[in-house]
Order: sequence, then C-alpha cells, then structure tokens
Amino acid sequence: MSAQPGDPAAHGPAAILECRICWAVYDPAEGDAFRQVLPGTPFSALPDDWTCPNCDAPRASFLLRADPDADALAARIATRAAALEADFREIWHAKMRDVPLCNKALHVEAVGFVAHEGRALGVLVAPWCMNLVMLPAEGEDWSTLTPGTKEEIVFPSGIYEFLHNVRPMVGGYKACSLFSPMGDFPSQLQVVEVARAVMTELFRPENRDETDRAAEIRAARVAELAPPAPAPQPSRRAVISGGLAAGAPGE
Repeated sequence: MSAQPGDPAAHGPAAILECRICWAVYDPAEGDAFRQVLPGTPFSALPDDWTCPNCDAPRASFLLRADPDADALAARIATRAAALEADFREIWHAKMRDVPLCNKALHVEAVGFVAHEGRALGVLVAPWCMNLVMLPAEGEDWSTLTPGTKEEIVFPSGIYEFLHNVRPMVGGYKACSLFSPMGDFPSQLQVVEVARAVMTELFRPENRDETDRAAEIRAARVAELAPPAPAPQPSRRAVISGGLAAGAPGE
C-alpha cells in the first residue's frame, strides 16, 4: 500500500503508520513502551502531544503504512462489485442481447467502486445504460426495498435521485440513471472514462449550487472527455431500464 499523510480520522484502529522523518513504525498491536502507550491503542487515540519515539517528529509527520481494516473493506467492495457485474451479465445474456437499443460495442462493467459512508458506491456500465449504484454496508439488509421507490441522496456536488431495486445475486441496491440508451458511445474505453469522471465530480463541492446540477456536471465532463463525435445527453429522470427498476424494459 502506498503511504499517505497520516490523518487519524481516515484510518481504522489497526492501522500501522510510519514516521516520514526517520521511518520509525507505530503499530497499535505493540503500542509505545517509551511513551507508556499500552498495546492495542489506535494511532487516532494517541495524545495530541505524542511524538515519534525515535526522532520526536509530531503525529502529523506519520504516513499510513498499512490498514488491515481498509484492506478488508476494499475486498468486500470488490466482491460486491463483482456480484453486481455477474448479475447484469445475466440480464444481458438472458434478456437484453437482442434488444435494439443496446450498444453491442459495450459490455457490462463495474467502474470506480469505493467506500462511501461504509457502503459500496460506483458506476455500473451496461450496453443499455450507465448508472450510479449504491450497495448496502456490511450488516445492512436491503432485501426488503420496494423496486421503483425513489430516494434522494445528498453528495458534495448535489442531490441525486435514486431508484430502489432488488436482484437475485446482488440483493437490494439503489441506482441513479446517468445515461440511457448508450448508442452514441463509440467504445467501452470512452464509457469507462466518463464513468470515472462522474465518480470524481460527484465529490466536488464546487459543483453544487442551489439546484440539482447532476445533469450539468455529467454533460460538462462528457464534453471534456469525448472525441469529436457528439456525446450522448444524460436522461435525469428517465426510469432506469434493463432490469434496474421494476417494470422497466429487460425485467
């Protein structure tokens, strides 16, 4: 894992950090006998005046070396994203392959999934749609969600409308329509670039104003990344198709 500045709030209780001045390691499992810090003390619980026992550098000088909690969360997110992909590949092969609105140059892919408030959040690309998808956190049960129910979810860039749904492999999830249909995208590479751009812009507060700017953000990023061919326009309030909402095409 690459080292990042030591922000205690960003690390789990088992995170191991190292001093960027002398590379001394703080491992919560061992504590710090020199400063009388007991084993099992997370880096975030160290006193404000705690310094490196080797060179006296302040806490802010410590970098993340490894975070078992973050690694476990990343593994869970990857597993959930893979299940989402598998579920929608099944939709593609069973129901959508011969539907005219599908773009045969594209395939199902989960893009940019990250942890957001303990939940998996990313973009699902399919030959018939692109959607922002949120999956439940560990221990959350979304199996009782009512397909088609609308929910507004707040992000730094604005307020976005999600639809609830439940699928056999992935279970309950929430999806926000970004594009549908997908006929104007020339390649999977361009679709993935736009999906990653959406995940970046979603968390930028400067994109927020008094109205919901979801469509404007998406359109601006598509215009920036797209080749000379006309970029598709996002459908903000269209019912998410192809198995993403009850009663939509492909279900």
